[in-house]
Amino acid sequence: MLNNIINRLRCRFHLLCFSFLSRDAQVKSLVEKLRSTGFDFVQFEKALQYRPRKWKLFLQALIHRSYLQLIDERWESNERLEFLGDAILSFVVAEHLYRTYPEMEEGNLTKLRSRLVNRKILAQRSKNLHLSDFLLLSTSAAQSIDSGSESIIADAFESIVGALYLDGGFAAAKRFIYASLLENPEVFNSAMMDDNYKSALLEYVQARSLGIPRYSVTHEEGPEHDRRFTVEVTIGAHSWGVGSGRSKKEAEQSAAADALERIQQQKVDVHPEDVNETSAK
Repeated sequence: MLNNIINRLRCRFHLLCFSFLSRDAQVKSLVEKLRSTGFDFVQFEKALQYRPRKWKLFLQALIHRSYLQLIDERWESNERLEFLGDAILSFVVAEHLYRTYPEMEEGNLTKLRSRLVNRKILAQRSKNLHLSDFLLLSTSAAQSIDSGSESIIADAFESIVGALYLDGGFAAAKRFIYASLLENPEVFNSAMMDDNYKSALLEYVQARSLGIPRYSVTHEEGPEHDRRFTVEVTIGAHSWGVGSGRSKKEAEQSAAADALERIQQQKVDVHPEDVNETSAK
C-alpha cells in the first residue's frame, strides 16, 4: 500500500512539473482540462506499465476525431499514430510468429497474424487495459462504444503502440505488445481456432430451425481509403450481434462472433419460439 501511495505521489509530482515547465501552451491547457474532469494519469501509466516522457504523444493517441471540436484546433486526432502503430504491431507479431513456429508455412503464418491483429482481438485487449476509460471522445462516440462498436477502442490500441514507439523506441512498443497481446494464452488459443464465425452461426441456427442470419450495414464512417463499417446480424426481427471492421466482410464476421459470444455467455439454447416471440413484438 505504501508503494502505491509513493507511486501516485511520484506520478503527480512528475505531471505537475511537466504541466508547470511545459512551454507548449496547447499541451498545458489540455492537461489542466483533463485534471479538472478527473482524468487519472496514474491509472493510465499503470495500464500501460510505462511512464511517458512526451505526454503530448499520448494525449494525441487518446484523441478521437470526434473530440477535436471540443479542444484547441491545433490538436490532431489519433489517426496518424494509429497508422504508425498498425505497422509496428503487424511487424512485431509477424516476427514473433516467424520465430515461434519455424515449421509453419507462409500462408498459415499470414492467416494467424491477421487473426491476432483483427479488430475484435484488439478491442478485447483494449477493454482489458480499460483504455476506454481514458479515451477523449464526444458523447455520441462514447455511446457507440457502449453499444458494442469495437473500431474506436481497437484503433486506440494501435495509436498507443505508435506513441510508445515514438516516445520510448521500438523496445517500449514491443514490450507493450508482448505483455498485452502475445504473452496472453487466451488470445493465442482464440486465434488458433477457426475464425469463420458466419459459418459457425449459420450452422447453429440451422440446427435449431431458426432461419437464416441476415447481415445489414447500419453505419459507415471514415474517408474512402480508410472506410469503417458497422454491421448488425438479425434473425427474424431480433438483433443477435453487432460488429465493425474495415470491410463489410470483416464487419459481418465480427457481428457473427458477437452473436456467438452472447449465446455462449447466456449458456442457453435459442429455439424457434424464442425468435417467433421476438418477431411478433
